[in-house]
This record gives sequence, structure tokens and C-alpha cells, in this order.
Amino acid sequence: MLLKLTNLSLVENRQGLAALPEGKLLINTINAHSYNTAQKDKLFAEALQRGDVLIPDGASIVKACRWLNAKSKPAGRIAGWDLFEFEMNKLNRRGGKCFFMGSSEKVLALVKRRAAVDFPHIEVETYSPPYKPEFSEEENRAIVEAINKANPDLLWIGMTAPKQEKWAYTHWNELNIHCHCGTIGAVFDFYAGTVKRAPAWWQRHSLEWCYRLLKEPRRMWRRYIIGNLLFMWNTCKE
Repeated sequence: MLLKLTNLSLVENRQGLAALPEGKLLINTINAHSYNTAQKDKLFAEALQRGDVLIPDGASIVKACRWLNAKSKPAGRIAGWDLFEFEMNKLNRRGGKCFFMGSSEKVLALVKRRAAVDFPHIEVETYSPPYKPEFSEEENRAIVEAINKANPDLLWIGMTAPKQEKWAYTHWNELNIHCHCGTIGAVFDFYAGTVKRAPAWWQRHSLEWCYRLLKEPRRMWRRYIIGNLLFMWNTCKE
């Protein structure tokens, strides 16, 4: 197996977010879908294992870690949204600049408008990359240069997994930044309001995946129905 839950170092509770050191830090999340994907994508598996911080964004990951008696046994799920709120509130208290890289111009405009209200002490800059599976060398250079020029105090990358994690990992040494960088995919859409997040009851009962499946069955059935069965099979193999 390219990635084993038993060997991963995960943030075990929300207090662990406050304990993260300052400075340049690559923060990724892992859920059942990304765990499955990493079994057949060597670069993605490497990106998750060699990033600085890995957060358990899935109740299935939390339960599997306990069942496998893994090195890390998270107390509960820490969603990408939790990371986003924690880091944005922390930056807002002291003031600074946040850079959002990913998604469409429409989504980024909505993010910027909402952030101006929610986080008035944060200056927001954005960059919408071309919508394509892979970027050219010139496109990658333009993204890196835009981030470096902004010199943010917080960087978010949202291009869905595994693209966002692989991009951040591959270009990490080119990014001359001094801040935390989180790969948070769907959070861009949730925050912009273009995709509705599951209500609190569904979240509390570890059913956020079910809510998304009911809302978008044609797009999500493969990830959640086949994917959940595959996740159980992969954890059994571990």
C-alpha cells in the first residue's frame, strides 16, 4: 500500500491547531476519498506523508485509526472548515494579508466580499488559475510569482484533491512564504455560498458525506457509495 493510516502522524484534536508552530507550514487534510486515491497515486501519497501537518477530515479516518490501533488516534474529526475558521480568526486578531489561490473568479469575488465583513482586519488577495487538469510551466510560474509577490500571512489553496496537494507539494520550495498554507478544496465554495454545507445535525452525526450524496447524487455516488466500500476494503488490508 502506498499510504498506511497506521503510520501517519495526525493532529489529534482541535487544541492541536493552536499548538502548530508559526512560519512556513504545509497543512493537508485526509478523508476516506483521499486515502483511497493515494493508494493509486504515488505523488499524492508522498504529498500527504511529507507535508508538515495532516488533519483528519473524516469520521471514517478517526474510526479506522482507532480500529487499526494506529500511531495517531484522533479524538474526533477536524474538518477543513475548522482549520479555515481557526486560522482566519487568528490572523484577524493581529491583522495581515490572506491569499486565496484556486477556484473561479466568481467564487473568489464572493469569498472576498464575505471576508471583508467577517474578517475586517484581513487584506484578501486572490488568484484564479486556468481550469484544466494540468498547468503549463508558464502557468505554474505565474501562480508562484503571484503568491510570492503578495507575500501573504496566510495562504489557502483550493483546487480539489489530489490536484491541490500535489501542486503545493511540488512547488513548495519555490514559494518564498513565511506562513501557514492549507489545501482546503471545497471550503472555497462553502464560504462563498456556491455550495451549501451540511447542517450542524448532519455534521455532528458524521453524516456530512450522506448530505452531499443526497444533494448531488450524480456527481457524488461513485465517491461515497463505491468509495466507502473501497475504504473499508483498504483498511481491512492494513
